[in-house]
Amino acid sequence: MGAGTTLAHALTAARASGVGRLDAQLMLTHLLQQPRSWLIAHDDAVLSDVQASQYTQWLQRRRTGEPLAYLLGQIEFCGLVLQVGPQVLIPRPETELLIDWGLQVLAAGFASTRTPSVVDLGCGSGAIALAIRHRCPAATVTAVDASAAALEITRRNACALGLPITLASGDWWSAVARQRFHLAVSNPPYVAPGDAHLAALHHEPRSALVADDQGLADLHRLIDGAPASLHPGGWLLLEHGHDQGAAVRLRLQQAGFSEVATRCDLAGLERCTGGRCC
Repeated sequence: MGAGTTLAHALTAARASGVGRLDAQLMLTHLLQQPRSWLIAHDDAVLSDVQASQYTQWLQRRRTGEPLAYLLGQIEFCGLVLQVGPQVLIPRPETELLIDWGLQVLAAGFASTRTPSVVDLGCGSGAIALAIRHRCPAATVTAVDASAAALEITRRNACALGLPITLASGDWWSAVARQRFHLAVSNPPYVAPGDAHLAALHHEPRSALVADDQGLADLHRLIDGAPASLHPGGWLLLEHGHDQGAAVRLRLQQAGFSEVATRCDLAGLERCTGGRCC
């Protein structure tokens, strides 16, 4: 594609390349800074040479399975537009379940606390931390990650969105040693090494996906370290694999948590488990 490429031609080229129509439309809306409805009404509009070249590159990369969010450099999550890149996982809709539960905990359990404290352990792009800060402005939120690149993306997202949070570099609880929180949330690595699903996720950082002990190693570390870092009555909420709910509940109970429960995603799969620190 080059000079004279119309939107209709661009969409036809996407179909011939095996790229879905919706993905192609989102690429074009990003290039042209126009809504999808505008594309439909202006399929005779012409791309510039620069736009046609960029679109062609994106089609080639999308054909290899590179996620659309990495191509565009952003994704919408919980009503926020977040910058993302291959240094961080792409936020998934399932994680909104964790955020909703966390907000319910803050509203119900800490209504008398003027500034409830929240920590997001393994923040990646900052999706969870920023969504909670956005919807609970009274909360003080700390975002933790061992990756300097991830923390930089979180910092840029926080600045772009005007949502002040605290960043902490380090490995899980060690980054916030001697601090205590009312709520801790995390979407840690929980995929077992060798899991068949990893093949479809090869563009995303393996360190944010895979954990030893059948995917449970980091979940166990978060649970075991939580009592020393939570206020009495504080909550720990964890996202996990669909078949890990029973193991996470057991570990929470062994660590002395009460009110241990699991919530299912829209597909009916166990997705988040949490409990209250005694």
